[in-house]
Amino acid sequence: MNYSRCRDYMLGKPEAYEGFPFGPDVSVMKVANKMFATLVGETGISSMNLKCNPDEAIMLRDIFPAISPGYHMNKRHWNTIVLDASVPVGELERMIDHSYTLVVKGLPRAGRMALEIRHGKELLYL
Repeated sequence: MNYSRCRDYMLGKPEAYEGFPFGPDVSVMKVANKMFATLVGETGISSMNLKCNPDEAIMLRDIFPAISPGYHMNKRHWNTIVLDASVPVGELERMIDHSYTLVVKGLPRAGRMALEIRHGKELLYL
């Protein structure tokens, strides 16, 4: 999975949008003003940061050499994934879904309900 495929997949999430608060080289994906991913390296080898359950974060780091503690992020809750084709596409999509879901579940009740009304309850159970 390359930069553009990751970007398209992330922006395909309900209410997801892209911003550049850290400069033009770091794409930040958000839902309801909360970050669920960063994506860097449109040219060359790309990488992304994704939110993750702390226990799962450690497990993924042990399994995949391309996954390390989140660069410039809370190392307990974020992983950095180098998009070097060593992590299967299905696993990358699952990790993106997981990050998005963690952020949505952490929204205040009113924010979650607004998303559910617009996109259905399955939104929270990806």
